[in-house]
Amino acid sequence: MTTRSGTALIEQMNGLAVPYGSLALWWLGQMGVAVKGARDVLYLDPYLTGKLAADAQPGEIFVRAFPPPLQPSEVTNATAVLCSHEHGDHTDPRTIGPIAAASPAARFVISGWAQPQADEAGIAAHRRIVADVEPFQLGEFTVTPVPSAHVARERDAQRGERWLGFLIEGNGVTLYHSGDTVHFAGYFERMRALPTADIAIVASNGRDARRDSHDILGNFNPAEAVWAAQQLGWDTLFFGHNDLFPFNSMSPGSMAEAVATVHPRQKWHALQPGELFLYVK
Repeated sequence: MTTRSGTALIEQMNGLAVPYGSLALWWLGQMGVAVKGARDVLYLDPYLTGKLAADAQPGEIFVRAFPPPLQPSEVTNATAVLCSHEHGDHTDPRTIGPIAAASPAARFVISGWAQPQADEAGIAAHRRIVADVEPFQLGEFTVTPVPSAHVARERDAQRGERWLGFLIEGNGVTLYHSGDTVHFAGYFERMRALPTADIAIVASNGRDARRDSHDILGNFNPAEAVWAAQQLGWDTLFFGHNDLFPFNSMSPGSMAEAVATVHPRQKWHALQPGELFLYVK
């Protein structure tokens, strides 16, 4: 399907009728995705700022491989924005601040650890939902925060879980967005206690000593993501966190190889920024 950007992308979102038993997804890059059900639009981990690789100084590693498909100020249709943790490519003040202005009715779901980022973005307290592990409603969607472990699970008595994923149920479809995570003790048990995801977007760029040396925390590798999909019965898998920062990505071929090796019949997709994917159950 043709990729779109800017106001043309917003117009496509607003104009698309999504029948019951379906969800529409638009890929934004990294772990960013817009999701539409019958009427509401959620943005998950949007990161719509940052320097392009062509403009980088020698030695810079966190530079974009492609421009954002949307400018934050163009996001006029957000019902809510969900941010899985406080890292800048997941809770970006320069992204969520302009979205808050452009979508004045939107709510912002953050972890308790990301309050400083929401403060920097100027998100009013009454517009924040500070998520821990209890389900809540966002328009037509039921959202269940799920603990993640960005190397290790971390929980604070005041701020709750540091690393979150989200199980989102709406319009007859269930979507899981892992945030940043690795497999950890109790992960499968917790996931099996929840509705099975039809769509799973999983951070799958792996981890290694080279990235450890730059204090870059790791995630599932592609084979682990496919294994999780097999164990948990996920219908369609998206390998996330693998396209925006060349230094912190794995080759697309590694994803195809992981599927062929671990679970050849696993359905999976790789989307380009601004590309629409319509899931029909």
